[in-house]
Amino acid sequence: MRPGDRRELVLQEARQSGVVLMVAQHDVTSLPVRGPRRGRTDRPPWMHPAPLPVQVLKALVITAIVAVMAVPFAYIVVTSFAAPGSSGQIVPESFSLDAYRSLLSGGVVTRSLIVSTGVTVVGTFLSLFFTVLLAFGLMTTREMPGGRVLFFGILATMLFTAGIIPNYLLVQQLGLLDSYWSLILPTLISAFNLVVVRNFFMELPQDLLDAARIDGASEWRVLWSIVVPNSRAVIAVVGLFYAVGYWNNFFNALLYINDSSKWPVQLVLNSYVLQGSPLSQIENPELTPPLQSIQMAVVVLAMLPILAVYPFVQRYFTKGVLTGAIKG
Repeated sequence: MRPGDRRELVLQEARQSGVVLMVAQHDVTSLPVRGPRRGRTDRPPWMHPAPLPVQVLKALVITAIVAVMAVPFAYIVVTSFAAPGSSGQIVPESFSLDAYRSLLSGGVVTRSLIVSTGVTVVGTFLSLFFTVLLAFGLMTTREMPGGRVLFFGILATMLFTAGIIPNYLLVQQLGLLDSYWSLILPTLISAFNLVVVRNFFMELPQDLLDAARIDGASEWRVLWSIVVPNSRAVIAVVGLFYAVGYWNNFFNALLYINDSSKWPVQLVLNSYVLQGSPLSQIENPELTPPLQSIQMAVVVLAMLPILAVYPFVQRYFTKGVLTGAIKG
């Protein structure tokens, strides 16, 4: 009931009972309103605090999951710092940086890190650029004839793929074998990331976009001055997805790159760590770190860039991905 209706109701009851109210001095809108009964709440059952045994069980399960993930990683890091003669132990007796000095002093590993960094930076920028353009185009043309057909055609690529041989023949016909572009162009746009960005754009206030168009702003101006600044969360998250994909790109490099001097770090990791290829090409002759330390150091160097970037983007995950994926 609105405050005005309550005021009229009280005045009518007062006139019928002959009671004179000093309306000028007392505001009936300040009369107390009866609240819900004690012990009742509007929160759903799953939002109530869990019993103490359940909370203890959750803590134990989370601790076990963290231990399963953290212990192997800690072992890799500790082993990479093992000094000669102390490798193979859970906790080495002495530590040394010889493995990292040997890897970073030149050779295949250093070159592969440079290749992976360049491919990741260029590929992430191009993927974000074209994903944002296509998502904005799909958003503005969804009511036009053929707009939905184009969108469902893009969604079909998530279910149906050409296969390895047709993709290889296409890359070969385009002359991209042994080229860094073969690591970027085949995975330039992800259909999943495109859907997330498009749905996030559709949640933006359309009145704001229409007002900009009425003021004479072009579609480019609307995109870069209004849509992109208000979509930093989803762009940051999708950018992380693309960066992780390019950094961990192993299969495309295995198919399209035959020159070992152009290998990314993941292919080097597979060759020198998993397959046990000789490491004489990446070792400094003056240093003789343990073989296992060098292998674990390669693993650490391959994981470190993504682990360093993730904490800065993690806070955008809820706002970026969930809004774009659920509310679309």
